Amino acid sequence: MKSLKTNRIVFVPNANDAKSNENENLHLVNWEATETAIFQKQYLLLIGVMLLVLLVYTLRVWHLQVLQGARYRYQSENNRIRLEDISAPRGIIFDRNGTPLVENRPAYHLLLVREDVADINRIIQDVAQFCGKNPEDFLGVLEASKNIPKFVPIRLLADVDRDCLAKIEAQRIRLPGVMVQLEPKREYKWNGTAAHLIGYLSEITESELNSEAYQDYYAGENVGKFGIEKAFEKYLHGKRGGRQVEVDAVGRRMRLLDEALPIPGRNLWLTVDVELQKTAEACLQDKVGSIVALDPRNGAVLALASKPSFDQEQFVRGLTSEEWRKLSRDPDHPLLNRAFGAAYPPGSTYKPIVALAALQEGIMSPGSAVYCPGYYYFVNRKYRCWRDRGHGSMNMHNAIVQSCDTYFYQTGLRLGVDKIAQYARLFGLGQKTEIGLPGENAGLIPTSWWKKQAIGVPWQKGETLSIAIGQGFDLTTPLQMALAYAAIANGGKLWQPYVVRRIEGSNLEEVDEIKSNLKTTIQIEGRHFETVQKALLGVVEEGRGTAHGIKAPAILIAGKTGTAQVVRLADGVNRKLAAKNAKEKEQDHAWFVGYAPADNPQIVVSALVEHGGHGSSVAAPLVQQVILAYLGKKMEQPGP
Repeated sequence: MKSLKTNRIVFVPNANDAKSNENENLHLVNWEATETAIFQKQYLLLIGVMLLVLLVYTLRVWHLQVLQGARYRYQSENNRIRLEDISAPRGIIFDRNGTPLVENRPAYHLLLVREDVADINRIIQDVAQFCGKNPEDFLGVLEASKNIPKFVPIRLLADVDRDCLAKIEAQRIRLPGVMVQLEPKREYKWNGTAAHLIGYLSEITESELNSEAYQDYYAGENVGKFGIEKAFEKYLHGKRGGRQVEVDAVGRRMRLLDEALPIPGRNLWLTVDVELQKTAEACLQDKVGSIVALDPRNGAVLALASKPSFDQEQFVRGLTSEEWRKLSRDPDHPLLNRAFGAAYPPGSTYKPIVALAALQEGIMSPGSAVYCPGYYYFVNRKYRCWRDRGHGSMNMHNAIVQSCDTYFYQTGLRLGVDKIAQYARLFGLGQKTEIGLPGENAGLIPTSWWKKQAIGVPWQKGETLSIAIGQGFDLTTPLQMALAYAAIANGGKLWQPYVVRRIEGSNLEEVDEIKSNLKTTIQIEGRHFETVQKALLGVVEEGRGTAHGIKAPAILIAGKTGTAQVVRLADGVNRKLAAKNAKEKEQDHAWFVGYAPADNPQIVVSALVEHGGHGSSVAAPLVQQVILAYLGKKMEQPGP
C-alpha cells in the first residue's frame, strides 16, 4: 500500500509586500489627519462668519432700537398720528380810549405732507391751477425743503384768498397730502397810522432762534421787529398749543385724539389817543418831520408822529427784494422814527434852558439889559442876530419873546460851555429818555472834555456862542424837547415818558398797571421858572412875540419858536435872500415847542419839520392845531 503524502503549501511573507502595506496604512492615517484639519478650519470659519453676521445683525438692531429708536418710533407713529401746531393769537393793542389799533384776523395757509403724496408733480400742478400761481414757485419751495423729513408739513402758500381756499376744499379728495392750516394773522386797523410807534412783525431769523430771548419760538413764526411790537414781544406773543389727530393713508383727518389750547398774548392799552395821533400825522402831510405830544403831569405820551410813514401790512405779507430795496433806499428814510430816533440842532428852543441856567447861577437877572445892534462882535468876527437891524435894548423877558440871538450870545459866553451842558442835562438833553422803545437816539450836548476826547482839539469860546442859541454841536430829539418843556411848564419835574399804561391778561390777576415815574426834580428856584414861563407865554400872546400868529382866543398857549440852520452862511450874506434861493435840502429846520393851557398845563407838543424854514410860520401852526384838537375834545366831554 502506497502511502499518501500531503503537499503543504506554506506562504512565506514577502518583505516587499509587507513594506507596501505599511506605507498604505501610513498614507491612510496621514490623509485622515489632513482632512480632519481642513474640515476643522472650514468649520471654524463657518462658525466665525455666522458669529460675525450675528454680531452685525445685533449691532444693527441695537442701533435701530436703542440709538435711533425714538426717531423711528416717532416716524412710525406719525404715519397714523399727526401732531399739529396751534398758533397763539398775539395780544391786541388799544389806544387810551379802548379803540383797537392792532387786532388779529384768520389766515389760511396751504401745507403739503410729501409722505402722503404718490405723484407730487400732479399735486403741484393742480394746486397752482386752483390758486392761479406759477408751479415753479412751489417747486422752489420743495427744493428749499428737501432736507426736512417728508412727514413734516411744509408751507406751499401763505394767506390764501377765499377763491383758492374754496377750490382746494372742493377738490380735497384729489389732493392727498394737502392740508389747510388756520393761523391768526396781524391786522393793523389804521395801517400806517402810528406805524413808527406800534412797529411791525416779520419772520424770525436764524440768529434770533439761537438767542435766549426766543427759546420757545419756532422757525417761520412772526415776531416784533420794531416799535411796541418788538419792545413788548414777551407780553404780546402768547404760548403755542397743539393737537394730536389720527389720519388715514392719504393724510385725511379721521379723529381728534388730544388737544392743548394755545394761550393768547396779553393785551396792551396805550397812553396814545388815536384821534390826536391822526391829527398830528395830518399836520405833517407832505412834510418830513415829527410831532410829539405828552402830558406834562406824568410823562404819558399822547401822540408820537413821524413822517413819512410806511405800510405795516407790507411787512406782514412779506417784502419782495425789490420792495425792500426801494424802501431802504428812499432818500426820506420812511423807516426812521424821527420822534426819538433822529437828533437835530434845537435852535432857539434851547434858549429858555440857557436862561434858566443864567438865572440860577446869578449871571443874569430878569432885568439885566443887553443891547442888540443886530450882531455881537467877538474875536474879529460878527455873530449875527436873526434880525439884521437888531432888537435894541433887551432884558431876559423880551429876549425870549423876540428870540434875540445877541442877548444869548453874551449870556452863553458868561456861563461857559460846561455850565450850559450841566443844566441841559438836568432837563434830560444829551441822554436817552428811557421810553423803552428800540432805536432811541441820545442826542448830544457838548462839553469841553467831550470835544477834546472826540475831536482831539480844545474847546473855543466862539463855539460857546453857537451852542448858546442851539446851534453848533447841539443835537436833541423832538421827544427830549417835549420832556424838557414839560419840566419848564410844571416847575421842574422831569418825567420818564411811557407809552403803555396797562397790560391785560386772560384774567383779572394778570392786569399790570404802568405807573408814571418821576425821574428827578430839577433844583432851580420856582421864581426863575415863573420868569421863563411868563416869557414863553409872551412868545404867543404879545404882539412882538415870534409865534403871535398862533394866538388862540379861548386857550392860552405858551412856547418857543426855533429855526435851526442846516447850512452855515458866510459873513455879509443877506439871510432872507439866502433862504429864498436855498435848495430844498438847504432850508433850515423849523421848530416849535409849546404847552397849554399856560396857567394849568395839560399838554406839551413838540414839532420839528425838516427843511421847513421858519419855526414861527411852519412849526408853530402845527402845534396849535394839535393843542386845540386835544383841549377842544376834552372841553366837549361831559363832566363826571
